[in-house]
Amino acid sequence: MPDAKSKKRPAKLKAEPGRPAGVRRADAAHFPGSSVHASLANEIGLRIVRGDYPPGTILPNEAKWSETFDVSRSAVREAIKMLMAKSLLASRPKIGSWVEPKERWNLLDRDVLAWYATSPDREVFLRTVQEFRHIIEPEASAFAAMRRTDEQMAEISQACREMGEATNLQERTRADTRFHLAILRASGNDLLVPLGVLIESALDHLFVFVTRETSDQQHAQRLHEAIEKNIRLQRPAAARAAVHRLLANTDDVIGRSRR
Repeated sequence: MPDAKSKKRPAKLKAEPGRPAGVRRADAAHFPGSSVHASLANEIGLRIVRGDYPPGTILPNEAKWSETFDVSRSAVREAIKMLMAKSLLASRPKIGSWVEPKERWNLLDRDVLAWYATSPDREVFLRTVQEFRHIIEPEASAFAAMRRTDEQMAEISQACREMGEATNLQERTRADTRFHLAILRASGNDLLVPLGVLIESALDHLFVFVTRETSDQQHAQRLHEAIEKNIRLQRPAAARAAVHRLLANTDDVIGRSRR
């Protein structure tokens, strides 16, 4: 946190050349409707995560934000509160709001994850999500093979089937996400269920990327079907191994995209 007594304070945001600070640009975002503060928080949050405002930057005050985006000061205050709740910002009287270090950001927040996924540093995002999957999914699948109910199995099987029957990218990736979240629910671990909901948007972004980059969709489908089969037949070790094969395939797809 910046020290009010310290001689070194975070550098204030500089105005764009040729435009006084706080003056609304012709192309500035405008947010109609009743959720102005949420839209404003989304706009500022995205800019923070993608690096427009580096950690330590003191942001414009309420008056400047209000003028820049043509919104009320109360909307600005609510937007700042939302970003503080996500640990992107901190605030103190006579200093204002500043961007917190990245390690303090709540990356499990759905909005922050979505902003992270669209940031220029997408490669880091993809690796982070993939590492998370390596940590969680193999054991979750093994537990699902031991604990799943008939209803949960039906949900897993349906999502897997819908992946194979999908006719466009959106249908396939949404079914893919449902498949993996259904396995987390079937694992029987109460902590994995809310965790899965939190990372749903991250999985969506990852699967969209991987599906676009994958040349052999049939091979990818067979890998998912192997997981479904071994959970259905209640084979924990085989289910775990099937997930490892799927993750290795995804690792290869991400690796090829970097070449």
